[in-house]
Amino acid sequence: MAKKESVKTEKFEREYVIPLREKCRPTPSYKKTPKSVKTIKEFLVRHMKIRDRDLNKIKIDLYLNEYLWMRGIKKPLHKVKVKAVKDGEFVRVYSVDLPERIKFKKSRLEKMEKEAKVDAEKQKTIMEKAKESLKGKKESAEEIPEEEMNKEVGEEKQETSKLSQEQIEKEGAKEMKHTVKTKPLRQKSAERKGYDITSRGR
Repeated sequence: MAKKESVKTEKFEREYVIPLREKCRPTPSYKKTPKSVKTIKEFLVRHMKIRDRDLNKIKIDLYLNEYLWMRGIKKPLHKVKVKAVKDGEFVRVYSVDLPERIKFKKSRLEKMEKEAKVDAEKQKTIMEKAKESLKGKKESAEEIPEEEMNKEVGEEKQETSKLSQEQIEKEGAKEMKHTVKTKPLRQKSAERKGYDITSRGR
C-alpha cells in the first residue's frame, strides 16, 4: 500500500477582486445573491489550490456575508475585494472594504465580546476567592474540638427553628388579613329582620 502524503500546514494569505456580474447574470432574479456566494467559493477553490474542489472548505466571514446580502437577493454586488487566508486545508475569506454600517456593527460586537471576557475573568477571581475562604473555614473547623462543634450546631438548630416558627406565624397572619370578613348579603338582611337564616323558616 502506498503511504498517504501528509497535508502541508502552510499558512498564507492573498487578496483578490472577484467578479460576480458575469456568473450571476443568467440566473433568475430570486437566486442571484446565493449564486454570487457560490461564485466566490468556486473562485477561491480554483485559486487557493484546494485539490479536491470541495466548496465546504471555504469559510466565508459573517461580515462579508452580510455585505453580499446588503442589497437583497435580487441585486448582488458586481465585484467584491476579499482577503483569503489558507490555514491547513481550510480557507477563511474576509472582506477588505466594508461599508460604514457594517464596520460600526463589527466594532460594537468586538467591544461587547471584550467586556464579556473581562466580566468572565472577574467572576473567576471572585469564585477563586470564595473557594479559598471555604478552604480556610474547613481548616479552622478541623482545629476546633468536636464538643464545641456540637454546641454550635445545637445553637444553630434552635435559631433556625425559631426563625421557621416566626415565618409560619407571619404567613398565617397574612392569610388572616386576606380572608373575607364580611357576611353575605342574605345573612345581613335576615339579621336585620330578626330571624335566623339557618332555621329555614321552622
